[in-house]
Amino acid sequence: MMEKKKGLIPYKWELIILLWFAFFFNQADRQAYNVVLPLLSKDLQLSPVQAGLVASIFLWFYAAMVPVAGYLGDISRRKWIVFWSLLIWSGGTILSGATTGLVSLIIFRSIATGGGEAFYFPSANSLIGQYHHQTRALAMSIHQTALYVGLIASGFIAGWLGEQFGWRTAFYVFGAIGIVLALIMMWRIKDDTQTSEQTAKVIAQKIPLKVVLKAIAFKPTVWALWLAFSCFYFAQIGYITWMPTFLHEKFNLSLSKAGFSSMFYHHVFAAIGVLLGGKISDMLAIRRRTVRIEVEFIGLFLGAPFIFLMGITGNFWLCCLGLAGFGFFRGIYDSNVYAVLFDVVEPRFRSSAVGIMLAVIFFVGAFAPVALGWAKTTIGLTTGLSYLSLAYIVGGLGLLIAAKTTFKRDYYDESAEAAPKKE
Repeated sequence: MMEKKKGLIPYKWELIILLWFAFFFNQADRQAYNVVLPLLSKDLQLSPVQAGLVASIFLWFYAAMVPVAGYLGDISRRKWIVFWSLLIWSGGTILSGATTGLVSLIIFRSIATGGGEAFYFPSANSLIGQYHHQTRALAMSIHQTALYVGLIASGFIAGWLGEQFGWRTAFYVFGAIGIVLALIMMWRIKDDTQTSEQTAKVIAQKIPLKVVLKAIAFKPTVWALWLAFSCFYFAQIGYITWMPTFLHEKFNLSLSKAGFSSMFYHHVFAAIGVLLGGKISDMLAIRRRTVRIEVEFIGLFLGAPFIFLMGITGNFWLCCLGLAGFGFFRGIYDSNVYAVLFDVVEPRFRSSAVGIMLAVIFFVGAFAPVALGWAKTTIGLTTGLSYLSLAYIVGGLGLLIAAKTTFKRDYYDESAEAAPKKE
C-alpha cells in the first residue's frame, strides 16, 4: 500500500500516536482501582477476597467479550469499534466512582468498564498490522509503551488524588478525559478497508465463524502462545493488583508513594525492554523466522528470578531491583506477543486471533487477584508474589518447545501471498 502523507508525519505513525493515547487511558483507568484499593476497601468495607473478586470479575467479563470484539474487528469498521470502546469504558470509569457497595462496583467497574475495554485491543492491533508491515514489531512496541506509561502515571496520580480528594476523584478525572479523547479519535482515525480486493471481499462476505476458528485453533503454535501468554498474564495481573498494597503495608509507604514505586521501576524498564526487543527482532526476523518466538521465551526465563526477588526480599531497594529486572524482561517478552501471533495467522483472521488469545489469557489471569487475595490472608503476599515466578518458567517452556517443533510448520509467509508492498 502506497503511503499517503498528508501533514507532518505519515498517517501510519499518526495512527500509532492516536492509539497510544487511547491505550494509555485504557491502562490508567484500569490501574486506578488497584492504587486506591486500600481507601476503597475501607470505605466500602470490602474484604481482601471481595476486593480481589471485583478485579477477577472484570477480567472474566473481559474474557467473555473479547472474542466477540475480535470477530467484529474482522467483519466491521474498526474505527467505530475503537471509538465506542473508549467511550463506554470511560463512562464506566466515571460511574465506578459513584458506587456505594460491592454489587454496584461489580456492575460499573467489572461489567461496564471491563466490557468496554474488551473491544479496544483486537481492532487496534489489527489496524496497526494493516498499516505496518516491515515496522510491525516496532509499531506494536511503541503502542505497548502506553501500557507502561499509563500504569506509572495512574500509580502516582490516582494515589495522590485518592489521598487529597478521596478515592472517587481518580475515577471521575480519568473517565472524563477518556470521553474527550474518544471524540478526538472519532475525528482523526481512518479505517481504510480498501487496502486490497481481498480485504474488501472478506468484509463483504462476513467470514463464517467456523472458518475463523479452524484457521486459528488448528495450529499447535497458537496453543503454545496461549499457554505462555496466560502464564505471563497471570503473573502480571497478580502483581498489578496487589503490589501497591504490598508496598504500602510491608514498607510503610504512603499510598501515592506505594502506587508510584510499584509501577515506576517496573514499567520504565519494561519500556526500554519492549523497544529494544521490538527493534532487534524486526532486524533479525528478516534472516531468521524463529527470532520473535525466541525473544519471547528468553524474556520469560530471565524475568522469573527477578519476580522471586521482588516478592521475597525484605529490603525495599532490592525489591525495586526485582521490579526493574522483572519489568525489563517483561518488555522483551511484550515486544513480540502479537507480532509472533501474526507470524502464524494470516491477515484476514488476525483481529479474531487477538480476540481469542485475549479471552484465554484474561480468563486464566482473572484467577490471580482472588488467589493472591486468599494468599494475603493465609500464606502472605510475600510468598504469593514470589510464587508468580513459576508461571514465567512454565510459559517459557511452552514457547521453547513450540519453537523447536511446530513454529516453522505453522509459519504464514505473507511474501508468498503477494509482492512486497511499498510503505
